[in-house]
Formats: sequence, structure tokens, C-alpha cells
Amino acid sequence: MTAATLTPTAGIERAVRPRTLRVPTGWLPFAGIGVAVVVWWLVTDVLFVNRPLVAGFSPRLAVRGLRELAASGTLVDAAAASVFRLLAGIVVALVIGVVAGVAVGQLAWLERATRPVQLFLRMVSPLSWAPVAVIAFGVGNMPVVALVAAAAVWPILTATADGVRGVRAAHRHVARSLGASRWEVVRHVVLPAIRPNVLAGLRLALGLAWVVLVPAEMLGVTSGLGYAVLNAKDELAYDHITALIVVIGSIGFALDVVARWAFATPRERRDRGRAR
Repeated sequence: MTAATLTPTAGIERAVRPRTLRVPTGWLPFAGIGVAVVVWWLVTDVLFVNRPLVAGFSPRLAVRGLRELAASGTLVDAAAASVFRLLAGIVVALVIGVVAGVAVGQLAWLERATRPVQLFLRMVSPLSWAPVAVIAFGVGNMPVVALVAAAAVWPILTATADGVRGVRAAHRHVARSLGASRWEVVRHVVLPAIRPNVLAGLRLALGLAWVVLVPAEMLGVTSGLGYAVLNAKDELAYDHITALIVVIGSIGFALDVVARWAFATPRERRDRGRAR
């Protein structure tokens, strides 16, 4: 006799076990955006409608400013220039961060020697280096790229070093016992193992770099979203300022979505698909 026949309530328990009701949640982000827009409209068009400076940032006027910027071609050119500087700075930060992170993670004495300097430099705002960047690289793209790299390098370096320290010693010993050199151990054991750490640091660096990029473009360049915001401020075009803020936030949101998808593991992608 089976356990089910010995226990009279076994079949009943299986029959009345409640099923989990899965409610689709894909609409929730859109609902959140809708609520935010409504609150924005209430603040600018209802609560403070008698204050021209506040009412000038109305969503209705932002739509008008967005159409004007798009029609003039300013929006596309500014966004393209900003994204180019962002990617250039990220590439520089990725090279420096991975190389330095592997070295610091591999060599305990180097990590201990450079720890105070790393902590000091991480606590300095990247925008504080703006005068130094202008003096070193002049006016143009290079100082902006340098500031973006200065902001993005630390998350990548820290994540890479943590990943190197997390590589199992047994894997290193096996490679060395098979005759692998130190460089071959790094290339075939360490680098593949730290890929998730590097990608996680890169995603953090991307968001931080985008936040730094816009104010950095207000320092001596004549293109980009930051320059467009500064130019709109000088012209008192508040609708253009609001439209540019919406564009900056939208591009940043898109960059994060792409980074989460590109850097996710296959398991994480399956889990997100089930959640929807």
C-alpha cells in the first residue's frame, strides 16, 4: 500500500491545494510613468500655474519644445555628440579599469600600497578635474572624454579587482601544474572567471558616466546635450530646457535597459521573461 492510501486526507490536500494566481505586471512601468506625468502636470499647470517660471516647465510646453528641437535638427546632433563622448570615455575607462583591476587583484602588496590613493581619488568628484582636463587636453572632445573616463573607471576597477580575488586558488594551481605561465593563467583562467564582475562594474560605470557627461559638456564645447541645455538657459527657452531634460533621462533609461539586457546571463534573462 502506498502512503496516499494510508493517509485518507492525502488526496484531499492535493485537490484543494490553492494555485498561485499570476497577475501580469508588464503594465506597471507604464502606469508609473503615467502617474509621474500627471503629478508633473498638476504641479506646473494647476498648483503653480500663476508662477510663470514654474509654469514654463509644463509638460505641454515640453512637447512643443521637443517638436521644435527635432524639427531644427539640434536634438539629433546633440544626442549623437553626447553618446559618442560617452562611449569614448567608457572605452578608455574599461581598458584602464580592467588592467589596473587585474593587477591590484593579483598582487596583494600592490593593492595595499595603492589603497589610500584609490580611496582618495574615488572620493573626488570627477567634475573637480575639469580645470585640469582643460589645461591638459585643451577645449573640445578630449577633456569631456577624460572626465567621463575619470567617473567610469572606479566601478570597473573595483569590480574587476573583487572578481580576481574571488577566483579559486585551485583553478590557478591546476593551470600552473600543467605548465601555464603567469600570463597564461591570467588569460585563460582569471579573465574568463571575472567576466560577470567586469560587466556588473561596466553597467554601474555607464550610469555614472552619463550623469557626469551632461555637466561636463557645459565646459567649453559647442555641441552635445549639456551644451544645448546651457544654450537654452541663456535664451530663456524653458520649454527647450524641459524637453532636453526629458531626452537626457530617456537616453539614460535606454542605456540602462540595453546594459541590463546585454550584460545579463541567460538565466537572468529567463527569470525576467517569467516575471513578465
